[in-house]
Formats: sequence, structure tokens, C-alpha cells
Amino acid sequence: MKIQSIEAIPVRLARADEGRRGTAGSPTPLVAATCDYRWSVVVPALYSIYFETALVKVATDTGLTGWGEAQAPLAPEVACTIIHLLLCPVLLGRRFSGDRKEIEQCWELMYSTMRIRGQTGGFMLDAISGVDLALWDLAGKIRGQPVCELIAGRAKKKLVRAYVSGLAGATIEQKLKTAHQFWKQGFRHFKLFYEDGKSQLLATIDALQSKYRRDAHIAVDALWRLTPETAVALGRELDERGVMWLEAPLPPEDPTAHRKLAAKIQTSLALGESYRTRYEIAPFLTPLVVSVLQPDIGRCGLTEALRIAKMLRQHSKVARIAPHVSIALGPQIAAAIHYAAACDECYLIEYNPQVFEIANRFLAGPLSLDGAAYRVPAGPGLGVEILEEKLRAELLPLKRN
Repeated sequence: MKIQSIEAIPVRLARADEGRRGTAGSPTPLVAATCDYRWSVVVPALYSIYFETALVKVATDTGLTGWGEAQAPLAPEVACTIIHLLLCPVLLGRRFSGDRKEIEQCWELMYSTMRIRGQTGGFMLDAISGVDLALWDLAGKIRGQPVCELIAGRAKKKLVRAYVSGLAGATIEQKLKTAHQFWKQGFRHFKLFYEDGKSQLLATIDALQSKYRRDAHIAVDALWRLTPETAVALGRELDERGVMWLEAPLPPEDPTAHRKLAAKIQTSLALGESYRTRYEIAPFLTPLVVSVLQPDIGRCGLTEALRIAKMLRQHSKVARIAPHVSIALGPQIAAAIHYAAACDECYLIEYNPQVFEIANRFLAGPLSLDGAAYRVPAGPGLGVEILEEKLRAELLPLKRN
């Protein structure tokens, strides 16, 4: 069979303001503005007031369809334009039988389209990743197997343990109330965003540990807002509290600063969402700086995420993988679950309940949890099917600024 068409769909959906602060896509307060994209009050980053992503649909001449998704929390039109203008010319008409080597060859072709022109990261790789996930979904449907079985040869896990990403609420009391709802469901792993001051963050950790003792496993996401000096000071406070990891402490472009920080504190460093290829992550693995690697499957695709896991395996027997999952619909979330199910190094996966709820609204069969663990989709491919008409009916335009 041949690849007959590739369609990229920019997705922009309404998102309720209530309860989203401190969660994926909205971890901090935003500056008041009339624009759809707004500057964070806390960290040097733009956030959308909407739920934004980019879906990819690859169809063969036999009528079989694969769904993929690029991580695109801002300007999903950019990744979609790259797919239509730059990636379609190298893939349309190409023979495809669902073999893993074919997918890897497609990744190399897409990567080569712009590498000599300097486009080896950012939007370009996001676009490639969206197509890559669709090809894996298509391959699984052709072979009649879930993606995790295509990767590992067999289903290694039926459940993948999850951690709660962010606790909604503006006060410590509200965050504790949120945490308790998840605790009753079986969750024991929580990540806090460093959205307020240091004292507020530490007080929240102390309150959680006081309530649940060491049964609560807590991670901190610093959102790249620390300096080498403040990172050491915070890290030592986290050392005393036995925190799981300190995520994204420093600007992601600086492996040397992270290496120095790792040598000065005991708390594990967690990185990965900013890096889209094994080339970008290599400086953090040789020598080893990261104890918890967090590849985002919507940014590196399954093909490159598997190469990153292999590279980690070669350099460390102790570092582990906890895939990053931010704003995402079904294909991204399902791909991350399959990746975690297939890779022995993966021990946790991110879970954001608001994102999960939105994603399931547009799936023919919802993704689900068993207590505090994701159920690995058992259907062929990624095991999810988009309710396309329902999705298109809810898409919103971008307000031009």
C-alpha cells in the first residue's frame, strides 16, 4: 500500500479558567491582556488561554487511517504548515507496509528535509513527531497489534503508574483538598509547580508530608525560573525533604550549569520536555546529569523517543524515564502510554486530569485509569480513534493581535 494523503489539523479549544491554574498549560498566573497568548507573571514564557495542539491524519490508498499529534501549545498552525509544505512532498506516494524500519526511514527523510538549513529542533521536530505518531498508529493497524507490542515484541505492561501533574488551587488548603481527592483514588505521586515564592512551595511540601508522611512522593517543577545560586539553595531544601526530583531548574540550553547543580545537591534532576532529539539530550547524558528523563512524545515522536531510551540505557543503569505529557489529545497521551508500557526504564507517566477529560471528549473509546495507573490501550495501533466531526465543530479561530 502507499501513503495517499497527510492532513494536519490545527486545534484550538475553549478551556475553563476555573481550576486550571497550577496544571499543565497554565502552571502560573498570566498577565492581563486582550491577546490570546499571554506572558506569565512568574516565568519568561507565553501561554495560551485556549487548549491548543495539532492533529495529523495519514491515509493510505487502501483507506486505512493513522492518527498522530504534535505538541503545539502555541501556534499549532506553524507545525501544520510545515507538514503540508515540507513533509508531504517526501512521504506522499511512498510505499508503507507497517514495518518499523520503514517508520525510521520516514523519520530520517523528514529530518533531512531541513537539517542542512538549520531546522533541527523546535516547530520542525514537532511537525515530524506528529507525522511519526500517525505512522506508528497506521503500522499497528496494518499488523493488527498495539504499538507497545510493535516496539517490544510483546505487551510488557497492562498498567502504567501515573503521577498527578500540578495541584489546582490558589492556597495551600485548596491544594491539599485537591491532593486528597487523588489520594482516595490511589495516587501517591504528585508534582508541584514552583508558581509562587519559595516559602509557599516549601510550606506546601511540608503540609503534604505532614498529612501523608513519606507515603506521598513529591516532585517539584521549577519551570526554568532558577539561577545557579537559587537552584542550589532550593535543591538543598528539597534534599532535606526527600523530594523525588527537581524538574527544569535552569535554562534548558545550559548543560554545564545543570552538571554543576547535580554535583551540589542530592535531589535528582529531571529534564527532557525541551529536547526533541538524541542530539539535543546527549550533553545531559555524557556525562550523566539527569536522573529522571522526561521525553515528550509529541515533540520527539516515538521513533526518536525509543532512540533516546536506548542511549540512556547505554550510559546509565540507574536513570529512569517518566514521559512528559502536557496539553494533548488522545494520540499524544496514548503514544506516551504505549512508550511507557514498552520501555523497562519508564516507571511513571504524567497525568493531568483536566487535559485527560478534554482528550476523552473527542475519542470514540475513552482512555482510562485503573486507580492511579493508566490502562494500556489494547486495540491495534495507538488504540484511539478521533471523533473528527465533533472535534471540528468545536474548533475556535485565533484572535489576531
